[in-house]
Amino acid sequence: MADLSERFFADQSVVLPSGGPLYLQLKRWIEDAIHSGQINPGDALPSERDLAQKVDVSRVTVRKAVLQLVRDGILVQRHGSGTFVAPRTQRVEQSLSQLTSFTDDMARRGMVVRAQWLDRGLYLPSPDEMLILGLTASDRVARISRLRLTGDTPLAIERASLSSEILPEPLAIVDSLYKHLDKSGNRPVRAIQRIRAANLGAEDAGLLQVPEGSAGLNIERTSYLASGRVIEFTRSIYRGDTYDFVAELRLGDSSGGTKP
Repeated sequence: MADLSERFFADQSVVLPSGGPLYLQLKRWIEDAIHSGQINPGDALPSERDLAQKVDVSRVTVRKAVLQLVRDGILVQRHGSGTFVAPRTQRVEQSLSQLTSFTDDMARRGMVVRAQWLDRGLYLPSPDEMLILGLTASDRVARISRLRLTGDTPLAIERASLSSEILPEPLAIVDSLYKHLDKSGNRPVRAIQRIRAANLGAEDAGLLQVPEGSAGLNIERTSYLASGRVIEFTRSIYRGDTYDFVAELRLGDSSGGTKP
């Protein structure tokens, strides 16, 4: 912290950006310092008191600015250690035009991914699972839940549901669910995905190593066999600061069968 204070805070006067409440001006000033490389990932910020004295604002103003930056994932607070600039995370792009497994998709990008299993087992189906997978109350549903990581960075939480007829032994899955389904001729050929923005709750935020309330992407995917049968229902939660979904759009036929 002393090195950072000497390098950035000690010898220059602070001029906050104009406009808006004072805590937002301070927030933008810290963001600009990070984005310009004057403060680097892993650097510790001065204490709340020291920063307030340097910038000539109240500690309440500093606290509000820092908390907002923590919520945005720009800063991280470590109990007993202080406040640090969050490490930069590599953003991942996934096409919305192809149905691929997470493992295959990352492999094409040269990224090594791994899974941390959260749950694998057979259960009584929920009402949603009965409706979507066509199950009865006496059937069993196979559920597999895992945390997807690249290196030590968590990217997503996947919670997949399938009929136990299709997946009678969830523990048999080693890595890719789709590779496992391919062996029995049950790999899906198409899917419908619904994507919506959401703020992460405490449990999911903890797994993804981001502050509670951080931006995330909730994705529901229903996958089908060539016969039209629903084979898989998956709910996934992606970190909003690491994942981009990309779709290619083409101009449709606008003639509408009319003649000039």
